[in-house]
Amino acid sequence: MDVLAAMMRELHFIAAGYRRLELSAPWAISFDQAGLRGIHIVAEGRCEIAFGNDPPQLLKTGDLVIAPRADPHVLRSPDARKMTPTSSAKVAAESTGGRIVFGGGGEPAVIVCGAFVFNESDHPALSGLPRMVHVAGTDDTASRWLKGYVETLMAEALAPGPGSEVVLARLSAALITRVLRHGVENMHETGWLKGLSDPGVARALAVVHDACGEKWTIESLALVAGQSRAAFAERFHALVGEPPMHYLFRRRMREASRLLRNGRTGLARIAETVGYGSEAAFSTAFKRYSGQSPGEYRLGSGRDDV
Repeated sequence: MDVLAAMMRELHFIAAGYRRLELSAPWAISFDQAGLRGIHIVAEGRCEIAFGNDPPQLLKTGDLVIAPRADPHVLRSPDARKMTPTSSAKVAAESTGGRIVFGGGGEPAVIVCGAFVFNESDHPALSGLPRMVHVAGTDDTASRWLKGYVETLMAEALAPGPGSEVVLARLSAALITRVLRHGVENMHETGWLKGLSDPGVARALAVVHDACGEKWTIESLALVAGQSRAAFAERFHALVGEPPMHYLFRRRMREASRLLRNGRTGLARIAETVGYGSEAAFSTAFKRYSGQSPGEYRLGSGRDDV
């Protein structure tokens, strides 16, 4: 199984919108709307991106960044570190159409800024994504695939026509998936995406996602990974950020949540599907995970905020 593809399908990318920002220094814009995940493409000039108290990172012409976890961040001109940022929502509200002109009249920059939304905004997989993925415009390997995506997306965003909403959503989903794949090798943060950088761990993740109801043990997963039990457990934890069996437990409970929400599958069948030998054992595990019994969860709104 392709774990990245499976995760993107589970998250269900549903929308994207873009604006062209024509900026002049000094300027600073904050992106902090809940649930909105950012895409920023530096078309001309340079800027900085900063997350919280982390050191800022300089972006140059051709660079692309995504913020897949929707962490608040600021884009600004390099001379605007002491400036109070203006909310991106306010900047957009004071403009019309897809073109925004903003700033103090100094050094120019043009940035295409997008926001995208996942339908499964509380999906645990989001915590396994990095705060930011940066693809440098000077990266020769990336430039071979990045240029085509960006040019097509920018053309559609800045000259929309019938069906543009669907086109932008599909293009954005493809671009984001490709950027995440590129980011696997350069990630420093732990999570399932980082786990894909290790062939053995990636194989274990694939079987857990493809067949979570199998009677997996540390030993059997280590065999899939082609590693010793101890080496596998240590490597998986170091890359993914949690022990293999805890990851398997969460995968099973997420699948059970999905089956409970659809309302058509009986508890005994759900228990069997996610690897439990009885309804009682499954119910105990599910309540430990969600704080609700399976029946309570099914009768409720189906909200899963674990």
